Amino acid sequence: MKILLIGGTGTISMAITRLLAERGENVWLLNRGSRNSDIPEGVKVISCDISDEKKTAEALGDMTFDCVGEFIGFVPEQVERDVRLFTGRTKQYIYISSASAYQKPMSDFHITESTPLANPYWQYSRDKLACEEYLMKQYRENGFPVTIVRPSHTYDERSVPLGVHGANGSWQVLKRMLEGKPVIIHGDGSSLWTVTHNSDFAKGYAGLIGNIHAIGQAFHITSDESVTWNQIYAIIADALGVELNARHISSEFLNTIGPYDFEGTLIGDKANTVIFDNSKLKRAVPDYAAVVRADQGIRSTVEYVLSHKECQNDDPEFDRWCDRVVAAYDKLTNELKEK
Repeated sequence: MKILLIGGTGTISMAITRLLAERGENVWLLNRGSRNSDIPEGVKVISCDISDEKKTAEALGDMTFDCVGEFIGFVPEQVERDVRLFTGRTKQYIYISSASAYQKPMSDFHITESTPLANPYWQYSRDKLACEEYLMKQYRENGFPVTIVRPSHTYDERSVPLGVHGANGSWQVLKRMLEGKPVIIHGDGSSLWTVTHNSDFAKGYAGLIGNIHAIGQAFHITSDESVTWNQIYAIIADALGVELNARHISSEFLNTIGPYDFEGTLIGDKANTVIFDNSKLKRAVPDYAAVVRADQGIRSTVEYVLSHKECQNDDPEFDRWCDRVVAAYDKLTNELKEK
């Protein structure tokens, strides 16, 4: 099959690019070329900024595809552009939405594709939902061949999955652990969470390409395993060979004190216990199975980050913020104990 991936080199899409290339598919990427040095041999690239619709249309010429995968569409204007560009040019259009769009506050922690979509805490999630609604309207009214895919917390070898981190990613938390500093875990750390390795996600996604049961449908793709945040941080500490020194602080408090906006990422997402039911995906893709266990995948990611300096991006501002929050928490705790 001839498959075009818009982006194709991100956390989720790179694994899909690699898997499709391994399977011998005719894979094309449309992107600006910032990370194309890592793409597999045989994958072809259309170097273009898709935000320039006129130049993109010229670059595509009269090309047609069996499937177009959109990984960098975040607001309705971007998917509206895609519909204009790819109507009549593809047999299937797969849009990456987000499982964070599912209902918050939650009425049931068991998540299926029929769980209501409503997240008042996070604009990112509301924008994804608006994109979904537009695309499904195009399917119903004009036959645009859309498939919606909702990832949850998907990670790769370059970034360890965490709940609380700064703008530069996970490294500063790992560094604090290595230095014996306390790290912040939101809430009491006992809520259940699902982390999915990108290699597992890619298998589910690839199984939906060209799948007659996928058109006009929405699927989430996650692991079937649930772990607590305490377990996630303990796995990381163990992989680093250190003792976990944790401070459990409420998500509401972390969001209130700033400067980081945790309303969406915690209150509207990671602070909630979620267990995903992948039955719908498995009916459409019977051989789908997520095989990378959380402890195995996280350990592998920690080892990769430790051996690749380019993944070790210091974040001194976040480090100082953690120090202040922990110091204030410890001071108040000790004062109340004394009384």
